[in-house]
Amino acid sequence: MARLFGTDGVRGVANKDLTPDLVFKLGYAAAHVLTDRSAGRPRVVVGEDTRVSCGMLASALVAGLCSAGADAIECGVVPTPAVAWLVRHYGADAGVVISASHNSFEFNGIKLFGGDGFKLDDATEDLIEKYVKKYREKGHSRPCGEEVGRKIEATDALDFYREHLEEISGLDLNGLRVGLDCANGASYEIAPRLFRDLNAEVHVIGVEPDGYNINRDCGSMHLDKLIEMVKDKELDIGFAFDGDADRVMAVDAHGHICDGDVIMAILALALKKAGKLKKNTVVATVMSNFGLDQMTEASGIVLERTQVGDRYVMERMVEGDFNLGGEQSGHIILSDHSSTGDGILSALQLLKALQKNGQKLEEARLAVKICPQVLKNATVSSEAAKKKIMAHSKLSKKIKEVEDALGKAGRVLIRPSGTEPLVRVMLESDDIEEINRYADELLALIYSLDKDSKGD
Repeated sequence: MARLFGTDGVRGVANKDLTPDLVFKLGYAAAHVLTDRSAGRPRVVVGEDTRVSCGMLASALVAGLCSAGADAIECGVVPTPAVAWLVRHYGADAGVVISASHNSFEFNGIKLFGGDGFKLDDATEDLIEKYVKKYREKGHSRPCGEEVGRKIEATDALDFYREHLEEISGLDLNGLRVGLDCANGASYEIAPRLFRDLNAEVHVIGVEPDGYNINRDCGSMHLDKLIEMVKDKELDIGFAFDGDADRVMAVDAHGHICDGDVIMAILALALKKAGKLKKNTVVATVMSNFGLDQMTEASGIVLERTQVGDRYVMERMVEGDFNLGGEQSGHIILSDHSSTGDGILSALQLLKALQKNGQKLEEARLAVKICPQVLKNATVSSEAAKKKIMAHSKLSKKIKEVEDALGKAGRVLIRPSGTEPLVRVMLESDDIEEINRYADELLALIYSLDKDSKGD
């Protein structure tokens, strides 16, 4: 049976893969695994995005939590990083976000945080999964009477979080003309209000959620409308968040896109200049652009890489005591202020860096040269074949051959998909024709090895 938890919680089509029954069991299991009953009744913070299925799944989740004797602090529609912070603010035992992040509305997901505001490690997720799989309707000793958990409406949660972001930003954005795309998601209320509170002139799109339009042709995955607004209204800068606002993409005044790699580069240089970049290190994933390697090496900054997933970035940051990391996709982790990726916080810190250095984004983004990238997928016959291909000596020999040919001017990454029978081939270098040719050679070898594996 496939693992219940993926790279970022439990996710699937709402009411098909992610059913109320499953979410009830997840709530019940999380209450047992993540809470400490020695200090009294446990409490769990619950937040959600704007999907039509959130009401249904929130009801099931809260029922599971309360059935296990935990109080559920319901915060309504709030960004994912808000839940991570509110867990600590309320002194709760755990936090749960009902969201499928950047996916379309028919999907939903369950993201879990511990009492420290951090995403769970694999071992803790596995323990929750065991509780879910062994759950039985009968035979459990459930709390009754006064021991049953309560649902607590936290109507002030969003205000608490907005005030927190305003306080740590220390910004006055008077005179700045900002465009925001809130993806019809969890940031639709908090982001425009916060930027206006900081005295910016704010223009918005993606702030009319109807349950079905989250991430639809808007947000961090679809930047065309934000680029159009920034250019047409001659704005200074634009920011696009995803559905649960833990990602951000930026757009400069000329409409150039600045992804997570560019934002990390600007923040790294600003923190280093201020003497605040811990151990002169940035943590990124294997998917970050080779241009980030070149920028960090030239600037005397160490770049560490992890597997794909912001929680793996965070784990390495904690292990190494680093304070900046993230993903090309726009998850930026600033651990001096947050225990997870936070799109709004990252936007504010980017503006702070620009303001302090007297720069506009169109100038600052030139600090990193994004290398051309070729990404191709090879569909293989099975999961077993995928594992054999990845371990095959012919593939490792070919990768070494290409790496030697590219030298310090490029990078090769071959990795298996975590969810599909695919082998992903990525190459980066200034010579796009050369890396396209090498990518095709690698694909041909992978298909040949897949064909050979069928005869084993």
